[in-house]
Amino acid sequence: MNGAVPQNSGPNTRDHGGGLDAAIARFGGMRDDWIDLSTGINPTPYPLPDIPRRFWQALPDSGDQAALKSAARAFWDIPKEADIAAASGVSALIAALPRLSPAATVGIAQPTYNEHAASFAAFGWDVQTTASDTNVYVHPNNPDGRMWPRDMILANHKTLTIIDESFCDTTPEHSHIQLASKPGYVVLKGLGKFWGLAGLRLGFAAARPDTIAQLEQMLGPWAISGPAQHIGTSALSDTDWAIATRTQLSVDANRLDQIMTAAGAVSPCGTTLFRSYHVANAQAWFEKLANSHILSRIFPYSDTMIRLGLPASEAHWSRVEKVLE
Repeated sequence: MNGAVPQNSGPNTRDHGGGLDAAIARFGGMRDDWIDLSTGINPTPYPLPDIPRRFWQALPDSGDQAALKSAARAFWDIPKEADIAAASGVSALIAALPRLSPAATVGIAQPTYNEHAASFAAFGWDVQTTASDTNVYVHPNNPDGRMWPRDMILANHKTLTIIDESFCDTTPEHSHIQLASKPGYVVLKGLGKFWGLAGLRLGFAAARPDTIAQLEQMLGPWAISGPAQHIGTSALSDTDWAIATRTQLSVDANRLDQIMTAAGAVSPCGTTLFRSYHVANAQAWFEKLANSHILSRIFPYSDTMIRLGLPASEAHWSRVEKVLE
């Protein structure tokens, strides 16, 4: 078994971090015994605001949706020529995107987040690893943190270009959000990673108004909940929190690099939300950590790569360091 749950390769694979229940079934312990470092989710999430009762009792309203989109436009500097669709997580948008065009060939360089290839394959697309008329870029890439140059993206663009910036809020200066003003480009954003609110299920697409109209038709009415509208508006309006969080994530990522390289890992890469390393035997590292109830992430396409998110507390940092020293 490769990782906490069985993993396979191929365009239809849906292999993710998380899966703590499966890890517990294999390695024992209770949920509270475990440190889950298998995802790239900020372990210090945005502090949730109080949610007025009306958000629980009524269907999501247009005024709250407009406020959410306004906050998103300001935070991400979305160009005025682009419109915004909000959905129940970036995954919901990824599942809809293949329906924007008739099935053909899509270029998705590997390795990367596998949900894009699985989604396109499910709608009959031919998934290739080289550039095509439709292309997907995870920017920065998961799991290696690769940044895709703007000039290369522009040069390869023909019909449809999707830029998944789920991890880009750690380095907003590298965002390609301005491309959302151009026909055929879709830029994805979300609150799951940087804000640490994966359970909120709130994602966004920025693109030209005609493309957004197509996406919203697919998503249907009330694509996100009223509480998600309220929390999202608060989080996207809190720029002070975002600035402080970027600084802390950088400190913590450097700390994890020091622990891992001291233990023998090499070639650290990724983002400040997750760090990837090469080791002699990724499965052995995974099992060593899991036997101490620390869940990491390894990959079906590599025997040497292991990825860890950031510990959430000093007690967690100490446990990780003790296991690896």
